[in-house]
Amino acid sequence: MRLNFRFAVVSDLHIALPKTIWDAPHRFHLVEVSIPAFEQILAQIEADPPDFLLLPGDLVQHGERANHEWLAKRLAQLPFPTYVVPGNHDVIRKDDNLHCDENKPDRIGLTDFPAIYQRFGYTDGQQLDYYQEILPGVHLIGLNSNAFDETGEQIGTGFIDENQFAWLDAKLAELSGQFVMVMVHHNVLEHLPGQASSQLGQRYMIRNAPELVSRLKAAKVPVAFTGHLHVQDIAQSDNFYAITTGSLVSYPHPYRLMSLTTDEQGQYHLQIETQRIESVPDWPTLQATSKNWMGERSFPFILKLLSDPPLSLTLEEARGYAGDVRDFWATVAAGDATFDYPKLPEKAQQYFRQYNATCPAGRPRLIDNNATLTLKQ
Repeated sequence: MRLNFRFAVVSDLHIALPKTIWDAPHRFHLVEVSIPAFEQILAQIEADPPDFLLLPGDLVQHGERANHEWLAKRLAQLPFPTYVVPGNHDVIRKDDNLHCDENKPDRIGLTDFPAIYQRFGYTDGQQLDYYQEILPGVHLIGLNSNAFDETGEQIGTGFIDENQFAWLDAKLAELSGQFVMVMVHHNVLEHLPGQASSQLGQRYMIRNAPELVSRLKAAKVPVAFTGHLHVQDIAQSDNFYAITTGSLVSYPHPYRLMSLTTDEQGQYHLQIETQRIESVPDWPTLQATSKNWMGERSFPFILKLLSDPPLSLTLEEARGYAGDVRDFWATVAAGDATFDYPKLPEKAQQYFRQYNATCPAGRPRLIDNNATLTLKQ
């Protein structure tokens, strides 16, 4: 089938109405810009409307009902369809809607999410995963990667349960031979070196991601869209791509414009273009301000990174080098990273080089922001 369509991806919006914003002295992201930044994107893409918009989770600041309702109302005004999935910030506790506390904000529970976003993928308003034929011959599967323990608390990673796998298996069998895309919040492939095994990185992944990826590969699903990590990165495993998009409210405040075309041989090509929000009212130098904001707040993280294994520098050494690498995470978040820290010990230099955007042969491979991917089925 010859397919030609255009769409946009905006991730981790963390929408926060001014009355709901709460301060956390060490947070990296600027929820203060969430609404003006999102409005700026909508104005830009409405001028040349895409066929659809994807929002891969963390739609609101911290589960607040008021923020969810604002977003659902705003999305309903768009002249093109939008599809969403829940992120870990969208439902804080499984049954938050059952706990009335006048000292806490009104937050939604897990069952509220598909009801609120019934017009944006969740047709029946109840099921937490969904399937839509979003264009003729173009199929989207939205998955829920949020998981909770027996007390209703988040387990700290993503997870796909057996019921959802059974539903997915049936749906993939039904769609055999069709063009299918998947959207889920937590990462399905590693976007950082050793992400699945590191204490810091694994929290951003689906714990049983290999089981999910093996199913998608077997069904010849070529691409999945994720968020959560707040970085620009494209990972590949055989003929399967995982595209994670950085946060709207975190440096470098990106969003993606994509188009899929079919060549004369029937091969699909996905062209990816990244845009950034450069400024919003009250934040005229957003890029520089946000990068500096992240650098200032990353000191504890950098200190731990330098002093923990495998680098294991002394605290004195770590403090001495922390200033040289203060923008490490901002550089990772921006995608297509290249690191050169000549003042650091050679072992540390080698460690940071593994984050460089290179192919297995060591040559630069700058595909995280702008690229054309050939999708094989």
